[in-house]
Amino acid sequence: MKEFHLHLVSDATGETVQSVARACLVQFEAAQPTEHIWTLVRDKRQVEEVIQGLEQNPGIVLFTMVNAEIRTKLQAECRRLKIPCVSVLQPVMAALTSYLQTEGQARPGRQHVLDSEYYERITAMDYAMTHDDGQAVWNLEAADVVLIGVSRTSKTPTCIYLANRGIKAANIPIILGVDLPNELFALKSPLIVGLTNDARILLQVRRNRLRMLNENDDTDYVDPEIIAEEVNLAKRLFAQHSWPVIDISRRSIEETAATIIKMRS
Repeated sequence: MKEFHLHLVSDATGETVQSVARACLVQFEAAQPTEHIWTLVRDKRQVEEVIQGLEQNPGIVLFTMVNAEIRTKLQAECRRLKIPCVSVLQPVMAALTSYLQTEGQARPGRQHVLDSEYYERITAMDYAMTHDDGQAVWNLEAADVVLIGVSRTSKTPTCIYLANRGIKAANIPIILGVDLPNELFALKSPLIVGLTNDARILLQVRRNRLRMLNENDDTDYVDPEIIAEEVNLAKRLFAQHSWPVIDISRRSIEETAATIIKMRS
């Protein structure tokens, strides 16, 4: 295992540089970074604090900074310390500047302004939480997406991820012996998607869930035969109503959400 220090420097919240770093790091299974996250770095004093951190724990630097003076100082100090310093945004900004024949505004945190998209995400998040696990079915028609599936098919986290994209998503569980709400079958606007998982994987996921909660596993929740029956019931429902189906057994939540977004387009 290759251990190293990774400094993530941003003049805003740091979400962008952290996302890029983690997207790249998953390709290096033998690497184990110690992350040092520096956010809202917007003046010389704050840059000096970053540099002191680099001197104490030398390592690669990834940064997103739009102020040229602050960015230049950080790069100069990294050259002095002989450590790599990589801009996440500059190659893209340079390409856009060249293509559009105009300079960017160089305003930190511009992507986090309180615009209409921000409020759409907040509204979608509130909707997802209110309509989680079959709650508040009286206004399901207001949803963009309704997810259906048995327990532990990632319905809730997928709804939360979609909400972060401004998509109002509700989810309804499929439970043996419990009828789905009539409101579901009257929907006209929302996209209804069935989520399914391999029965063996579901069994393991549910067992792990019970262990985390320190609960007894002597229950129908982890009975292999009942789980298989639940999965088969879900598949019959999906086929009966011609709902599109996503098998999440080998998908991340992000991949599942991306597939749903593509279905809506």
